[in-house]
Amino acid sequence: MRYFKRTLVSIAMSIALFAASSVPENAQSEEPKAVNIGFVLYTKSRTPGTLTARWNYANHYFGPGLATGGPDEGFAGNYHVRYFYENGKFSDEYDLKVKQNGSFFDVTWLVDGVVQARGVGMLIEEGAALAVGWRRVDD
Repeated sequence: MRYFKRTLVSIAMSIALFAASSVPENAQSEEPKAVNIGFVLYTKSRTPGTLTARWNYANHYFGPGLATGGPDEGFAGNYHVRYFYENGKFSDEYDLKVKQNGSFFDVTWLVDGVVQARGVGMLIEEGAALAVGWRRVDD
């Protein structure tokens, strides 16, 4: 009986080694690629022309932000926005353009005049916040 158990263990180990060595390189599991989708919620701060942000990119990166230089009323206008990670470290900064398009908003993030991301948004919480879905772009 002891010989039989050792033989079974030996066979199982041989099968496991063979299976591990016979997996093609391109079939090895990889971490899924992050989706190119983000979300940001802007709310008016007490300082006119300033928005506070809570952002998320691909459910992997997230944190607060602050947009300044905008209009005293509403959300449509031009801002300069700085984003931070949850741990407080700086993430990115952009020129932010928010344009009303009927009951929705077209949102663009630029660096040195070059578009980096585009999004669409809508007012929520009876107009107290602007919710925006966005993605990074190459143009």
